[in-house]
Amino acid sequence: MRIPTLILGGTGYVAGELLRLILDHPHFELCGIVSDSQPGSAAAEAFSHLAPRLGDQSFMDEAGAISLVCKHPRLAILSAAPHGVSASLIDRLLNAAHQAGTQPRVVDISADYRYRSPEAYAAVYQHAHGAPARLKDFTCALPEHLAVAPTPHVAHPGCFATATLLASVPLLALGLSEPLLFVSGVTGSTGSGRKPVAGTHHPQRHSDLYSYNPLMHRHIPEITECATAASGVSAEFAFVPHSGPFARGIHVTVQGSLSSAMRGKLSPQDALIAIRQYYADAPFVTVTDNPPRLKDVVASNHARLSVATRGNTIAVMCVIDNLTKGAAGGAVQWLNRLFDLPETTGLLASAPGWT
Repeated sequence: MRIPTLILGGTGYVAGELLRLILDHPHFELCGIVSDSQPGSAAAEAFSHLAPRLGDQSFMDEAGAISLVCKHPRLAILSAAPHGVSASLIDRLLNAAHQAGTQPRVVDISADYRYRSPEAYAAVYQHAHGAPARLKDFTCALPEHLAVAPTPHVAHPGCFATATLLASVPLLALGLSEPLLFVSGVTGSTGSGRKPVAGTHHPQRHSDLYSYNPLMHRHIPEITECATAASGVSAEFAFVPHSGPFARGIHVTVQGSLSSAMRGKLSPQDALIAIRQYYADAPFVTVTDNPPRLKDVVASNHARLSVATRGNTIAVMCVIDNLTKGAAGGAVQWLNRLFDLPETTGLLASAPGWT
């Protein structure tokens, strides 16, 4: 059975990656792309690399989306709408579905449903939540850290959060480290979105590397909340993000002190085995003997991790593609689960390698 699929926020980089994945998915079928800024225009004009597959598909407005939500008894919704916009848009669509007697399932990639309370969201984004009563219908977690979502809809963590959580949750859940973790991450320019700004302008970013918002990044509360839920341990994260001179990918190093129970007992090989076993049932996570490289994962839904120890220090390195595993791919992975499909469906393609 082909499941009709609606994409919200249709002109950004993440939306383009969602389109690439859905157009080749064996069970989800694109039925509409919503763009408030470009309704009626050809989707292929925004995503020329997908033109052969998009054909004459055009962006639609919210009214068109409501029509689809009311028409299809089963509908998949993937939201790449901006923070502050996604919550109220999803709420209106779900209200329309309720009145029509249909039951869409939603995966939101914005930050709007990542927090458990409207107050926590407002503290980070400095504006009121767009649909606070709807928060109870969403769970925020990585598929690798939650076997079954207890809610009908899911919020996918951000790209930096995805890489950091993959690296840090085993340290906390297995009691390998103290609950104070130091994180250094480097992201590609696509992580800043499609709209050009000074920080992503090519002449400024090319051949350069610099930190931004050190120890103040907005993903810190999200990482803390998700890590606590996944590991059962309340931890503190000191996070310093960096802008890298490449388009796609994230490299994160999470470093901490061995827990008192592990000091003098945990060899590098023991640490490697422990984290490898932790992700033994995670099809998209590979724990390698050598430090991971971005080119091994870019443009794929795969993540690679490695671990090092020396004395009382432990470090876990993680690489992902920010647009795929950190956003669109992780969202489709969740969508597969919500519709009782194998989570790997449509996502097993390897990285190109020489990007």
